[in-house]
Amino acid sequence: MSSGIVFLLMRKLGVVVLTSIVLSIVVFIVLRMIPADPLGMLLPPSATEADAQALRKALGLDGSIAQQYLVWLGQALQGNLGDSIFFRESVMQLLAEALPPTLELVLISLLMALAISIPGGVLLYKLEGRRGEVLADFVLVLLLSIPSFLWGIILIVLFGVLYPVLPFMGRLSADFDVDGSGGFLLISLLASGQWSAWVDAVSHLLLPALALALSFSPIIIRVLRSSLIDTATEQYVMVARLRGQSEWRVLVHHMLKNAALPTLTLIGVQFGFLFGGTLLIEVIFSFPGIGNLMVQAIKNHDLPLIQGVALVFCLMVLVVNFCIDGLYAVLNPRLRNS
Repeated sequence: MSSGIVFLLMRKLGVVVLTSIVLSIVVFIVLRMIPADPLGMLLPPSATEADAQALRKALGLDGSIAQQYLVWLGQALQGNLGDSIFFRESVMQLLAEALPPTLELVLISLLMALAISIPGGVLLYKLEGRRGEVLADFVLVLLLSIPSFLWGIILIVLFGVLYPVLPFMGRLSADFDVDGSGGFLLISLLASGQWSAWVDAVSHLLLPALALALSFSPIIIRVLRSSLIDTATEQYVMVARLRGQSEWRVLVHHMLKNAALPTLTLIGVQFGFLFGGTLLIEVIFSFPGIGNLMVQAIKNHDLPLIQGVALVFCLMVLVVNFCIDGLYAVLNPRLRNS
């Protein structure tokens, strides 16, 4: 790895750390401005003002916002994000249980989106200037206008109600007695050889993952087609054609490889929308992930849990963008050879 790539990655890592601190400050301040008193859920109706003041001091809510943030930051750096007011459990424990299901859902949906987008982008590139181009553009615009939650409802109606071929509630059927609902369920079931339960868990993932993929793939298709059109006029592509290589070989071995770079950048930029889209999808499909946890936290005015989930959302987007930037730096020959 060249020194240029190392310097670029170190600079990106510094940006990630700085952005994380700024985001934590913003989230902390905004949540303190919400007109909701978390003490109301902890104190009994017969509590006095003295009881409220004592609890406020115990929770560290008696100081200024700056003092509260510094106390919270010191605890967060030690892996302590406080306790959930509603669930009466550690926020870190709740996040550790809810994050793996969401990561599985996002990963499967991303793989589905790529499986749809790569052939779709190539197809639209092949239709450039042909009779079917107008129809293909119309279908692409139509797909772009449908949000993920609407795709979820459509898929539930089609494949869960009218033609009930796939489950659409929860993460695993009640027929399977699997210890714990959190964690990376697909990996644990695969490692333990519980094939029937693994197939059932995958079938529960298909509809919510497809809903996310269908809302994400049209953007990738559009960028991939544009990249292929731009790449088609490059000199190395013309040289490959002059050497007698078939159009398919030129497309696969030369054009797609270079068109993938801007597409990869787009995936990093749009990952936040994909990850954020899990919130409504998990509610619609009763999926026990971090999005569903966020909805429960908001509904119950659980400020420590809201803050923890919001920070996890932000950190996941930053980490994925850092990984995408690193992968781009490795794949880009200009950076790799600098």
